[in-house]
Amino acid sequence: MNTLLTELVPNVIEYYPELLKALNETLITVGLSGFIASLIGLPLGILLLITSPNHILANKVVYGTLSKLINMLRSIPFVILIAAIVPFTRLVVGTTIGIKGALVPLVVGVAPFIARQVEVALHKVDHGVLEAARAMGSSPLEIIFKVLIPEGLPNIVHAITISLISLIGFSAMAGTVGGGGLGDFAIRYGYNFFKTDIMVVTVIILLVLVTLIQSLGDFIAHKFTH
Repeated sequence: MNTLLTELVPNVIEYYPELLKALNETLITVGLSGFIASLIGLPLGILLLITSPNHILANKVVYGTLSKLINMLRSIPFVILIAAIVPFTRLVVGTTIGIKGALVPLVVGVAPFIARQVEVALHKVDHGVLEAARAMGSSPLEIIFKVLIPEGLPNIVHAITISLISLIGFSAMAGTVGGGGLGDFAIRYGYNFFKTDIMVVTVIILLVLVTLIQSLGDFIAHKFTH
């Protein structure tokens, strides 16, 4: 078996310790940035929804301002975003390379995406259920936490799952400009030195990560479906 692997992926075997280190960096980066971006994006998505026209706290100024800001951030290609916020990244974490350097642009890039995905997910909640809760005297906070979020939880899980999958791609992109992880490993040892087996194995690992996240998201969403 070892002989076969050595013949098929000789460079992967040679750089195996670096591959494990890169995989670990990707998992940490995606996990941390995904968690922080979700903490920011989830309330922003809820705020977008409830301040939208004809909703429970409709507010044209808040919704318009927030919507335009999110659209602006989402429209910036991630590679350009990394470069554009270098001073901000250095101010927040003190560096622009490695895991720390990748966290800030990843959060800034993904949080607006999560917010918009959550807004769309919660739009699927039956508006009649919200109106019924309001007619029964529920306050806006009670409607949000006792009706809107519980009813929309499966869709929220799907939205965050999609965002995490996008985040894997972003993290690989961040690796190409010093962010570490699998993207950095693939470019440094595979692309620059024409080691095709390293590129192929890196792509396979990324595909496996995406599949695992999608499967886990589907499983959790199914558990919350009622």
